[in-house]
Amino acid sequence: MKKIILSTLLLTALYSCKKEGQKTENTAASDSVSVAQSTGAEESTYVPKELSPENVSQYLAKNNDTLYVTNFFATWCGPCMREIPSFKSKMEELKGKPVKFTFINLDDKADWADAVKNFATENKLGKSVILLDGQKLDQNFFTSNFKQWDGGSIPFTFMRKGDKTDEYLGMMTEDVLNSKIDSFLQ
Repeated sequence: MKKIILSTLLLTALYSCKKEGQKTENTAASDSVSVAQSTGAEESTYVPKELSPENVSQYLAKNNDTLYVTNFFATWCGPCMREIPSFKSKMEELKGKPVKFTFINLDDKADWADAVKNFATENKLGKSVILLDGQKLDQNFFTSNFKQWDGGSIPFTFMRKGDKTDEYLGMMTEDVLNSKIDSFLQ
């Protein structure tokens, strides 16, 4: 019964999709997700794969000299979709640098074949998108991986380079994204 209630609360919270950002900086939480960026025709190929919460946690545990920028989003989330062009622009600007961008999709599994596939293809992000079934998440996933985020709303961006981390809840403007990434790359 507890799992059903927790799952219902989690899904309800994810659908709330807050606009305003909240942040914590320099937290010593876990690492961020790493998926290799692709180039050319490969980018338009729809290849997102589903990962379990445990596998996402392993990705979040990466700890090295690469900056991992991980964005949790859904295609139905307006603020999520409005911030994607800023991420794409920064990805292009930083090609060849030790920076990995990953987009973890929290859409319902029923939307993966249509809405998520269309999003990934249109934005040429197929190899940078990971599918995560929100029904499989529990509160332990959030407390184990993040200092601030409880899964209550999206978008959420997690950055990590070595032991330095940053969490940002809400829609990230291009200026905020640039500032945060620049602070990691200095």
